[in-house]
Amino acid sequence: MSINSHLVTTAGSLIITQTERDVIDNHITALKNKLSSYFDKDTFEEQFTFGSYARKTLMPRRADPASDVDFMLVFKNKSYQPATYLRYLREFAVEKYYSSEIYQSHPTIVLELSKIKIELVPSIKSAWDDYQIPAPSSNYEAWLTTHPTIFNATLSSKNTAEKSLIRPLVRIMKYWNAANDHVYSSYELEGLIANHFYYYCNSLWDYFNSFVSSLSTYGKPSYKVTKIEKLKNVVSEAKQLDANGYPSIAENKLKEVIPVY
Repeated sequence: MSINSHLVTTAGSLIITQTERDVIDNHITALKNKLSSYFDKDTFEEQFTFGSYARKTLMPRRADPASDVDFMLVFKNKSYQPATYLRYLREFAVEKYYSSEIYQSHPTIVLELSKIKIELVPSIKSAWDDYQIPAPSSNYEAWLTTHPTIFNATLSSKNTAEKSLIRPLVRIMKYWNAANDHVYSSYELEGLIANHFYYYCNSLWDYFNSFVSSLSTYGKPSYKVTKIEKLKNVVSEAKQLDANGYPSIAENKLKEVIPVY
């Protein structure tokens, strides 16, 4: 084994299996059927999954209990504030799902189903066709513009341009992130990875080392700084050990922050 093979094996183990995807897809199909039977047919402009599931970077729940599938519901009627649409979705969930499966996590309604969480995100479209979702800074009383599908293309293009090693890097970093109380949000972490420049990188270890070395602690609270600095220090030590001709010791050092999955 080597540092790179450990990362490759771990990243491969973190891929959602086809069986798991089938379970999720079945839940999504059932959700759409329940929505159709509850709401009038003209209630929504669009319904679609987005986020890490759409980008194929969703983590298995065993690796990240916070892993979820985002499902956007774009309402045709734009005349209400976010709280009204959240109420509509909660009332739907209460009628169509067991109460133990439902809870609110602003700005979403969460369905806690077998092996997966689905977050229902209410949305409307602006006059410019931008998607609007409830804005946290307004206590979810106003709207925030978002572009839920644009980043999918950005990440996919970056993955293609970088030897198909960006999605494996995302999985490795999200694995570390989940084990460290989510130093970053999932979207923030994927954005940092997609926007980083990878010079002279050929292996997953090269990409991982390049990205980790670039992480900044500026503006982060002290508990996050500690976790980031530990990651950077361990990776730096592993790199030095490997360069000095101690690949097995280097791999064991790396497992301090990226353990066997």
